[in-house]
Amino acid sequence: MTVVVALDVGGTGIKAALVRPPGEIVRLERHATGARRGPEAVIETILAVAGGLADTARAAGETPLAVGLAVPGVVDEANGTAVWSANLGFRDVPLRELAAQRLNLPAALGHDVRAGGAAEARLGAARGVRHVLFVAVGTGIAAAHVVDGRAGGGAHGAAGELGHVVVRPGGTPCFCGNRGCLETVASAAAIARAYPTVTGDPITAADVAARAAEGDEAAVRVWRDATAALADGLLTAQALYDVADMVIGGGLAEAGEALFAPLRAALRERITFHREPRLLPAALGDRAGCLGAALLALDLLG
Repeated sequence: MTVVVALDVGGTGIKAALVRPPGEIVRLERHATGARRGPEAVIETILAVAGGLADTARAAGETPLAVGLAVPGVVDEANGTAVWSANLGFRDVPLRELAAQRLNLPAALGHDVRAGGAAEARLGAARGVRHVLFVAVGTGIAAAHVVDGRAGGGAHGAAGELGHVVVRPGGTPCFCGNRGCLETVASAAAIARAYPTVTGDPITAADVAARAAEGDEAAVRVWRDATAALADGLLTAQALYDVADMVIGGGLAEAGEALFAPLRAALRERITFHREPRLLPAALGDRAGCLGAALLALDLLG
């Protein structure tokens, strides 16, 4: 049997898998990224984990045919370069070439959110839908516009930065240098920061969602502000992309209908001439990036 090697590299952990066409995970591993050791050590870890999986496949009688890597930051897929990543310390790393040389296999490199979006469009919540926007809402917010199962990276590998669309002009300063970015209001990190400013009680975004459901006034206000801002961001995205489905993933989506019910209502209130997209929870969970990396590798094989 044939498989591909797939890695989804995050700031703290690496999800690594052997995947059989069209998207069956036959082995899944988790490894620490060890980003504090510096970018050279992270690169070596990525290559060692990928090489180890290829060896494991061969030992089990499988034939690894290609490797796919998904990483955060600015990624130039066409040239196979990790241009920049704050989490990993990458600067112009030719990761595709390094992986191909180490494993002696064809290699593909992609952006983690775009890979996850392609996986949700081809294997997950929006399977079979031609025009999809995947939005990952966690510590930050990023998106991927997927058409016919493929996510575009833009001219410079930086497409999809929905979190840095300004939805509250003059609002909270963002690390990007602007003020009032969507990420400063509607990300899980922003929600967790906002609640203690009202109550002095530090809790997580999940706790805010739970307290809002129980009627806690401060939590209700913070949650309402976050969902309203997210709806504003999604309206902008719909004006730009006119998608059929918006798939919401990331940690905040785990709130379920506590997020989706008010978000659908808020988006519907804002819709004028635009077609209202379906808002769907992501189906693949934290496997989306890894499966997306596998799809990058499988696409190399035709």
